[in-house]
Amino acid sequence: MKKKILFIGGSLNQTTMMHKISKYFEDYDCYFTPFYDDGYIGWFASKGILDFTILGGNFKKMTLEYLENNNLKIDYKGKRHDYDLVYTCADLIVPKNIRNKKLILVQEGMTDPENFAFYLVKYFNFPRWIASTSTMGMSNLYDIFCVASEGYKELFARKGADPNKIFVTGIPNFDNAKEFLNNDFPHKNYVLVATSDTRETFKYENRKKFIKKCVKIANGRQLIFKLHPNENVERATREINKYAPGALVYHNANTNHMIANCDVLITKYSSVVYIGLALGKEVYSSFDIEELKKLMPIQNNGTSAERIAKLGLHFLESPSNSLNEIHQNFDLITA
Repeated sequence: MKKKILFIGGSLNQTTMMHKISKYFEDYDCYFTPFYDDGYIGWFASKGILDFTILGGNFKKMTLEYLENNNLKIDYKGKRHDYDLVYTCADLIVPKNIRNKKLILVQEGMTDPENFAFYLVKYFNFPRWIASTSTMGMSNLYDIFCVASEGYKELFARKGADPNKIFVTGIPNFDNAKEFLNNDFPHKNYVLVATSDTRETFKYENRKKFIKKCVKIANGRQLIFKLHPNENVERATREINKYAPGALVYHNANTNHMIANCDVLITKYSSVVYIGLALGKEVYSSFDIEELKKLMPIQNNGTSAERIAKLGLHFLESPSNSLNEIHQNFDLITA
């Protein structure tokens, strides 16, 4: 019988990453699931209480639609099979039913800043999920952690991830920015603002102040806002129309294509900032730009998914190899 692999999605970014990796497992049975938890957090999610997270709401809806539209086999919560290998893009929660499996964690993008909640997790053993993605990699419940760059390897190791488990593979969706230059988005040479869903996830944001800052940066140039998929569209559009009259607002357009055509990109804590940096755009972010340049995902012409898959294949078929041996033969394994 074919060996079985489970790919755990979440946001559309995470789910499309998983799909890209799965394409290199043609001789295996691949199944997909939205992100889930099989403990008490999962119970809260089942009641709709966590619909603002990747455990439910729009995130789960978009993931299921994507899986169905691409004719991918769905095994919700991985209950139907005993899996030989599991891929996930998040370890803030690691379901109990995959903790005894070979598990590969793939970095999804930018991580949140290290705030008070992060230190509660690091020094007082609070649950990782209270600090969101700032604690990514800190579970050490995975076997292999595939990351975007050497800069991120250093960052995750500093936070507490086992450096021997970390492999710099690049990450899908952020490793070939130049491909987005070929697009049919109708506007060019504008100032693009990629908003966040900060308020939808119960964090504070002074949106009025942010919009006025964007207007100042634009300095008379066309201003275009691309709303986060999880954002309250009606509220956000109303605010933009009030404080940035004349600005265009998009909700469902391709963000990467919009970045490719802009002159200036403004974000706060969005991973799309890396597409702007890779394409040489003038970029504004709440993170230090020089630090972001050190962390920027490697551009390897879109081969990250294949590299991550080859690493998984080797790990699956050669379980006797130690992590040290995999590190020593990494270039050969992923070639």
